[in-house]
Amino acid sequence: MLPAYLAELKKIKLLAPEEERALWEAEKAGDGEAHQKLMASYQPLVFKIAVSFRLQEEVTMELIQEGMVGLLEAAESYDHTRGVAFSLFAMHRIRGRMCDFLTREHANEFLSLDWESENGSTLADFLPSQQPVPEEIAERHAVSARVCGAVERLPGKEREVLRGLFLDNRTPADLADSIHVSTNHIYRLEKKGVQRVRGMLSRFMSDFRK
Repeated sequence: MLPAYLAELKKIKLLAPEEERALWEAEKAGDGEAHQKLMASYQPLVFKIAVSFRLQEEVTMELIQEGMVGLLEAAESYDHTRGVAFSLFAMHRIRGRMCDFLTREHANEFLSLDWESENGSTLADFLPSQQPVPEEIAERHAVSARVCGAVERLPGKEREVLRGLFLDNRTPADLADSIHVSTNHIYRLEKKGVQRVRGMLSRFMSDFRK
C-alpha cells in the first residue's frame, strides 16, 4: 500500500514559484482545477511529515489521510498575499491533525505495558479492567446507531466515501478510481461528509454528555 502511494508521489513535479503564485490567485478566485493542482503538489509534504513519526505502514497511511484533511483546512485559511510559504503555514496544521489522530485512535498502542518499575510492577498492573460494563456497551450501541443513521442521510458520494474509508478500510486512491474522481476530491468529500455528520450529531452528543 505504502510503496504504491510512494510511486504515485514520485510522479508529482514541484511547482515553480511563479506558477504557484498564479495557481493560488486562481484558487482564491474559485478555480477548482487550480485547487486540485496545488493540493496534489503538496502531497509529498504530507507524506514527509507522516513518515517522520516512524510508525507501522497501516498507521502511516492513516496519518497521510488525516494530514490531507489538515492540508485542505490550511488551504482554506491561507493568504498567499502575505508572503509566507504555504509549506510553512500548512506544516503545523498537518502535524497537529496527525497528533490529534494518534492521541484519539492509537495512544494506547504506543505505551509499553511490559515496562517494569524498580519494584517489578508493570504498567499493565495499574490499568483498570478493559471489559466494558453493560451501561458502557449500551451507550456505545446508541452512539454507533446514531452515527450510522447520520452517514445514511449523507449525499450519495459523501456516504460512499465515508463508508469506504471508515467501514471497508479502502484507500483514497481505490475509492477515487471506483467513483471516477481525483484523490483530492475524495479528501474533500470526506471532509464535507464528516462535517455534515458532526452537525447532525451535535445536539445528540450534547444531550448524551449531560
